[in-house]
Amino acid sequence: MATEWAGLIGFVAALGLALLRVPVAVAMALVGIGGTLLLMDWTSASYVMASLPFEAIFPYGLSVVPLFIFMGVFASHSGLSGNLFRGITAFAGHRRGGLAASSVGASAIFGAICGSSLATCATMGRVALPEMQSRGYAKSLAGASIAAGGTLGVLIPPSILLVIYALMTEQSIGALFAGAMIPGILATLLYIASIRLQVMRKPELAPVSDYTPWSQRWGALLRMWDAIVLILLVIGGIYAGLFSPTEAAAVGAGGALLFAGLRRKLTWTVLRSGIRETAGMTGMIFLILIGAALFNFFIETSGLTQTLVNWITSQGFSPLAVLVSLLVFYVVLGCFMDSLSMILLTVVPAYSVITGVGYDPVWFGVVLVSVVEIGLITPPIGMNLFIIQGVSPDMKITTLSRGILPFLAADFIRVILMIAIPGLIMWLPHTLGLGS
Repeated sequence: MATEWAGLIGFVAALGLALLRVPVAVAMALVGIGGTLLLMDWTSASYVMASLPFEAIFPYGLSVVPLFIFMGVFASHSGLSGNLFRGITAFAGHRRGGLAASSVGASAIFGAICGSSLATCATMGRVALPEMQSRGYAKSLAGASIAAGGTLGVLIPPSILLVIYALMTEQSIGALFAGAMIPGILATLLYIASIRLQVMRKPELAPVSDYTPWSQRWGALLRMWDAIVLILLVIGGIYAGLFSPTEAAAVGAGGALLFAGLRRKLTWTVLRSGIRETAGMTGMIFLILIGAALFNFFIETSGLTQTLVNWITSQGFSPLAVLVSLLVFYVVLGCFMDSLSMILLTVVPAYSVITGVGYDPVWFGVVLVSVVEIGLITPPIGMNLFIIQGVSPDMKITTLSRGILPFLAADFIRVILMIAIPGLIMWLPHTLGLGS
């Protein structure tokens, strides 16, 4: 059997195991080890399998992962998310649909601190969902707006997925963070526009809330100071050239810990819980990275990636046709698999194919994360929908699935705009001197 066929069978096997709910780290490691033993002699294979796990998690750049997770965990414990929501609500909450729009805005800012979609969704769900339900918002709009807003934690820098993509494809983390900034803002605006259109069409989805006096507005705005400072330190420091991404992550982690202490939220219980949560999430990501390293070595050794690139080139497919086909594949896969697993399982062949037809790797990284983000809110397995249901058990998945459709439409409009206008992604990296 040709080695390319072995690689294809291995890819399908890993994908099948993941869809059968086998932990993706285990699925990739099993296929990677088995395939490597099939293609190489025992001595060579054992050397590779002994060295790859260390090499997968040894790079210095990976130190940003636990640091950004730590920052998000302690920002959440400090009550920062609640202040964000209340601060934005004070200015927009009195408008029809204003609380839903405020939850999206707060999610965007918290996502710029947290870097995780699931954490952003869970945190904002606990803060904003009870408030909207008590004000008479329809469950479909309340739950779906928070689920959609949670996806901004994946896209708006700092993003764990962008860090993983950068490390696996040897791209600049700073360039990817810069490239994702305008699409992240665009996503926020399109979600808010979607909410506005929904409540204009069906006013019963969201009643008008009480007007907040200006004196209370300024007070609520001032209570957001720590979030603004943290964002300026981390993102502003990277863009201004004051910090490398790793240094910025360390500054952000220290800042989140300091603000938790200043707010008198830093008890021994919170400290132990936060460290344990950070260690657990970091361990999970690193274990998946080890599995991905074993799997990707097998795929590369089989020659599947190069064979796929050569076949696409010889068929004369246009670059746009290749890109659209790949993105449709990710949207479908996102209905059944979480975002991190999708990227780690497929990024090596996808990266080779997409750069082989001439697309910029930084541009593709941002588009890829944007499309993977859509999977987080796509029924039937959209992870953010289940998180909202966990926060509010009386909310049915069918209700959330119906409410999420307008937000999915906004996502597809954004992806089309990014493909049609590459400058939405590449302008800022080039302006900052980070583009290729």
